[in-house]
Amino acid sequence: MRSSEERFFKTSDGTRLFYRHWAPPAATSLDRAPEQAIVLLHRGHEHSGRLAHVVDEIDLPEFAFFAWDARGHGHSGDSAKSDVTLATFVRDLDEFVRHISSTHGIAVEDIAVIAQSVGSVLAATWAHDYAPRIRCMVLASPAFKVKLYIPFARPALAFMSKFRKNMHVNSYVKATALTHDPERIASFKSDPLIQRPISVRVLIGLYSTADRVIADAQAIHTPTQLLMSGKDWVVHHKPQHQFFERLGSTVKEKHVFEGFYHDTLGEKDRALAIGKAREFLLKMFATPRVQDSLLDAHERGYTKDEFDRLSRPLFPLSPKAIQFGFSRIGMRTTGRLSSGIRLGLKTGFDSGSTLDYVYRNHASGITPIGKLIDWFYINSIGWRGIRVRKQNLETLLAKAMAKLRENGREVRILDIAAGHGRYVIEAIEKVEAAPDSALLRDYSDINVGKGRDLIRSKSMDALVRFEKGDAFDPDSLAAIQPRPTVGIVSGLYELFPDNAMIRKSLSGLAAAVEPGGYLVYTGQPWHPQLEMIARVLSSHRNGKPWIMRRRTQDEMDQLVASAGFLKMEQLTDDWGIFTVSLAQRINHDGYSAGG
Repeated sequence: MRSSEERFFKTSDGTRLFYRHWAPPAATSLDRAPEQAIVLLHRGHEHSGRLAHVVDEIDLPEFAFFAWDARGHGHSGDSAKSDVTLATFVRDLDEFVRHISSTHGIAVEDIAVIAQSVGSVLAATWAHDYAPRIRCMVLASPAFKVKLYIPFARPALAFMSKFRKNMHVNSYVKATALTHDPERIASFKSDPLIQRPISVRVLIGLYSTADRVIADAQAIHTPTQLLMSGKDWVVHHKPQHQFFERLGSTVKEKHVFEGFYHDTLGEKDRALAIGKAREFLLKMFATPRVQDSLLDAHERGYTKDEFDRLSRPLFPLSPKAIQFGFSRIGMRTTGRLSSGIRLGLKTGFDSGSTLDYVYRNHASGITPIGKLIDWFYINSIGWRGIRVRKQNLETLLAKAMAKLRENGREVRILDIAAGHGRYVIEAIEKVEAAPDSALLRDYSDINVGKGRDLIRSKSMDALVRFEKGDAFDPDSLAAIQPRPTVGIVSGLYELFPDNAMIRKSLSGLAAAVEPGGYLVYTGQPWHPQLEMIARVLSSHRNGKPWIMRRRTQDEMDQLVASAGFLKMEQLTDDWGIFTVSLAQRINHDGYSAGG
């Protein structure tokens, strides 16, 4: 039996998470670091000790194993804070794998994941939202849809959670519904670290996140094995089959074990499931990781098909055409009472002026009704996500500036399409040590003028300057002097479907940013209002419909890597809509843990 070492690591929000580390016997005897690792993710309510048997039973002595106690579970820090969501756990997972890679010297490409139940949902969401370059993942009985036997339980819980932010409910699941193994049943009943309560906010997030990931599973290119329990009393089968069918990976396999209860990896006959997992892992590690290229996703693929569908007009008498038609009429009539909607109709709902209005987050309108309409408008899920994106951009920009200062380098900021520049200027205001210089650029005379006004109002003329410039002119970007050490491209590439344009812009940024400098870039891998935006809202381009082609995070990261940047870190909002990533300028292509 392999012995484990007990450790802790600290997340970005300061929470201490416990984990177990099983070093390979061969690596220990040779006093060298292991080259391959497997991360184990436990099911809800449980902890890392409940998966310890897998380390021995899967019989992979050459691999290091790591298993965490998710926050609020086992020995890890409490998750009782009301602001914890399912996305918090996914971010924890990204940070955990990056910790393993940096602390234990194992490349992320040589890490695989074995997950069970809720852990499987976390792994699938991580693969979708963060596009980590792990070797593969094994998902056992993913809890995409938990069986709630009380009628209307889900909407009732969602309603009550609006009034009780930190509401918890106890799990109804009994040990005898998890496994046929008497020892596992007994240990579950006697285990003092089993956590029966679960946050309603996290539970509701589990449902909505699973729905999103299943619907957009084509974005996941990680080689995946799905292990399903044939007699599962805890989760539904149909969403698991749907996920597998839609999975974008060219390497995938599914196994259903008839008669198994929910605890697939802890069943009486679990050797069958663990044996399949072992075969899959050995096959995946037998050859180097193969990268499915998405650089031409603008020419073929499911996001191209989606974009083409949104670009075609609807049949005039179809229900959707009628619905969106009434929405357009409402926007252009009563909607004009809202200051934000009126501005969007004038300048485009994707314009720098509109984004600046959303950042200010102050409802305004003609009459109290107009102000109320405006409040609902600026608090729609897309605009809430935009404000979170601003916060995440400020966080990663501050981190890039701190890294440069630590290395004794100047901080020279370049934003190639800054809009009014509010997010950059306010980020600079919040850091202790100001940058040495900041150059903001935009193609729009209106944005340049508004940006300069904002700089003057902040008395930052000596530090920040704003000029007109084309973000898609690589020669213009490459000629910028002095060379920037931090480049920023926020909210720009999401507006243009053609990857050829994006690659030109990134090549200019790569030529501009000094080696060892940083790039902060954004993405929009998913949006719940994509069709409404395309059918109802107008863009800054002469009032044409605002039609976007989504780029999966995998595609966006590949574009950045192809230009010579190494991704280091990523932040994502709770809804999985907008991402902000930090990458470092290098002289060759490559990826780091977590992406």
